Amino acid sequence: MDGSRSYKLKSETGTVVSTRKEELIAILDHFNIQVDNPVSVLTQEMSKQFLQSKNEGDKYKVRNTKFFMKATQLEQMKEDYSYIMETKERTKEQINQGEERLIELKRQCLEKEERFQSIAGLSTMKTNLEYLKHEMAWAVVNEIEKQLNAIRDNIKIGEDRAARLDRKMEEQQVRLNEAEKKYKDIQDKLEKISQETNARAPECMALKTDVTAKKRTYNEAEVLYNRSLNEYRALMKDDEQLCKRIEELKKSTDQSLEPERLERQKKISWLKERVKALQDQESSINQEIEQFQQAIEKDKEERVRIKREELDVKHILSYNQRQLKELKDSKTDRLKRFGPHVPALLEAIDDAYRRGRFTCKPIGPLGACIHLRDPELALAIESCLKGLLQAYCCHNHADERVLQALMEKFYSRGTSRPQIIVSEFRNEMYDVRHRAAYHPDFPTVLTALEIDNAVVANSLIDMRSIETVLLIKSNSVARAVMQSQKPPKNCREAFTADGDQVFAGRYYSSENTRPKFLSKDVDSEISDLENEVENKKAQILNLQQHLSTLEKDIKRNEEFLRRRQIHYRELKVKITESISEIRELENIEEHQSVDIATLEDEAQENKIKMKMVEKNMEQQKENMEHLKNLKIEAENKYDAIKQKINQLSDLAEPLKDELNLADSEVDNQKRGKRHYEEKQKEHLDTLNKKKRELDMKEKELEEKMSQARQICPERIEVKKSASILDKEINRLRQKIQAEHASHGDREEIMRLYQEARETYLDLDNKVRTLKRFIKLLEEIMTHRYKTYQQFRRCLTLRCKLYFDNLLSQRAYCGKMNFDHKNETLSISVQPGEGNRAAFNDMRALSGGERSFSTVCFILSLWSIAESPFRCLDEFDVYMDMVNRRIAMDMILKMADSQRFRQFILLTPQSMSSLPSSKLIRILRMSDPERGQTTLPFRPVTREEEEDRS
Repeated sequence: MDGSRSYKLKSETGTVVSTRKEELIAILDHFNIQVDNPVSVLTQEMSKQFLQSKNEGDKYKVRNTKFFMKATQLEQMKEDYSYIMETKERTKEQINQGEERLIELKRQCLEKEERFQSIAGLSTMKTNLEYLKHEMAWAVVNEIEKQLNAIRDNIKIGEDRAARLDRKMEEQQVRLNEAEKKYKDIQDKLEKISQETNARAPECMALKTDVTAKKRTYNEAEVLYNRSLNEYRALMKDDEQLCKRIEELKKSTDQSLEPERLERQKKISWLKERVKALQDQESSINQEIEQFQQAIEKDKEERVRIKREELDVKHILSYNQRQLKELKDSKTDRLKRFGPHVPALLEAIDDAYRRGRFTCKPIGPLGACIHLRDPELALAIESCLKGLLQAYCCHNHADERVLQALMEKFYSRGTSRPQIIVSEFRNEMYDVRHRAAYHPDFPTVLTALEIDNAVVANSLIDMRSIETVLLIKSNSVARAVMQSQKPPKNCREAFTADGDQVFAGRYYSSENTRPKFLSKDVDSEISDLENEVENKKAQILNLQQHLSTLEKDIKRNEEFLRRRQIHYRELKVKITESISEIRELENIEEHQSVDIATLEDEAQENKIKMKMVEKNMEQQKENMEHLKNLKIEAENKYDAIKQKINQLSDLAEPLKDELNLADSEVDNQKRGKRHYEEKQKEHLDTLNKKKRELDMKEKELEEKMSQARQICPERIEVKKSASILDKEINRLRQKIQAEHASHGDREEIMRLYQEARETYLDLDNKVRTLKRFIKLLEEIMTHRYKTYQQFRRCLTLRCKLYFDNLLSQRAYCGKMNFDHKNETLSISVQPGEGNRAAFNDMRALSGGERSFSTVCFILSLWSIAESPFRCLDEFDVYMDMVNRRIAMDMILKMADSQRFRQFILLTPQSMSSLPSSKLIRILRMSDPERGQTTLPFRPVTREEEEDRS
């Protein structure tokens, strides 16, 4: 029995033939006896589970036993298929292991073959060794010749490079001469402008004095002319009065006019006193007029000066406000101190570098890459570096073009852009110890800065020579160090803490009062700048108030001047009238005492006097016009020279900047020249070293060729290198020694080689056979699986047909749905008449209907199963008499149609209603005795079995 710990196969006489399970399984397979097939032996428990199951999968499998698959023997086919596939996988693993073993066997076989062949070719190896020695001798010669050719090529390249360096030295000298000439021309222009300005200053002062004198002379001449004009008018009036008086005297008669004369005398005295008082008043008013004119002119000059000062302060205020805004922005981002677009530009540079547009990432702005050791020197360093603080460094001109394209997005045309310095990036800073300035008390710009990036330091050294610029905080000390004595060695210039630039013979003051880029205490700078902005605003307010006061003073003085001039003219008229009236009174005489001839003589004298005054007036007018022209000419000369001085001052400012740039250019060219000189010196040293090496190699070549001729007189063409030949010689010597050591085991080596070769070929043949078998097996299994699926479909169809046929015997309708993928089987049965009622699930049927349907299902499986046994246990327990009779008839009918199979039915019901037949045998068990615990089974003899049959 399967499931016990032992198996026994007995003969007809009861003798144990075998105890092996494999033989029992083979007998069962031979007779197609399926002990665990539920269709062959359907127990009461399994039948109960099958009938009471509510799951469609349970009809397909019961207790994880595939009911349908087991009944139709498809399960065994599937297991066989799985077993074959597992066997195939194991065979593949064996093939892989065999292939790995083959590789190892092949290696061993090759080693033994090589060892075998080495014994046979010992003499050949010795011959090859001698030949390799000959090749080795000439290979050394070839290598030395190659080295000589390489050295000669390097020397030729070095000579060409030396010639290029000479040409570059000449070009650099030409550029240096041009830069020095440009510097000298600008310096001469600046000196010429300075001399011309200094030369024109005394002339300007003299012209100003001359203009003032000529204005005064012209005013005096104008006063004289006006006096003569007034005198002439008075004489004309006197002449008219004399003529009139003469006419009156001629017509009048003599009579006494003494009282009238006395009255006239009294009036004349009063008029003379009045004229004197008016003249004194005229002199006083004239002085006041001159004072008002001077005050107005002074106020106007002050107004012009205040307006110019206000404009300058407004410019400074605007600049400070912009700087204040930049400082406030730089609190959150320090890079904004170098320009509002700098952070965005740096992001664009990073993005372009990530995309591979730059060979090396540009560095900048340079001011952001340096740090001060002493914050007090910030303004001095800014005055020295100027625009270099905002500059960028590029590795080559291609990177420069990319950076220029990026800058166009942030800097519009016409606006100034940061400078771009193109110089090959180096990881080490220049060694400037031999050309750097040194002073025990004062640092250079280079030593006053902390520069982490060597590229930044090298760029500042190249562009500004920061190693030669001293930083001296005190202005007086800087003058003493640079001008009162010889400047320190290698020192060109110095800068003070106020930003002033000091040369050996010149001194330039800084226009800036505070650092813009390098200040560390931003809050303090913002506070100071805010105070300065407030001060500038207050200063502008004071200037505007002062200007308003001046405007009021000018208007008030002009009003006073206008009034005094009107009063002056009124006084002049009164004086003239009074004088005329005096003359008229003096000219009136009594008719008796007045001589007409005397009056006529007086009239004649008056006319002569008028002619003289008129002539004098003409001279004075000509003189006044001449003086006016002289005054205008002097004013024009003064304005022209003053304008010229202003133009010279304007020209001097850009020339100073150009001078600084030219000075920097001269320094750059000198550094370039020194750079090429150092490179040329270094290159010539290397070239001479190569030439010495060439001489040594030529001597070595002669020695090696002599040694090679001794070993092999005739030169051999060698293609391998000396190192490879040396390795081959050593390996060949080791082989020869090994062969000499193992020369006595020749037979053993041959035997081992033959065994290894046979083992390898045998395993290789097995592996090839297994591969062919696997390939054929895959084809067979593919075809078998397709056949298996087709066979499963045929069995399913036959089962459905048998089931429908069996149900129809009781006018039942039903259908079966197989789902082999999900392993489910659904059965629907309609016990009614045909299609009048719908199909019901097995769970909706009564016990008898469900038992009948199950019997039909079992009979359907019997129709397609191939087992020789059919065994049912208590199949009719839940059936009524009608269903039991129909089921028994159906079973008997099927049993009659399959006489080659044995049907065993177990039931507690009475089978007396069955027809008598020699094919049917009924065994009835007697009732057990009361208290009996075991059944009285005993082996049945053959005779008893024959009697029963």
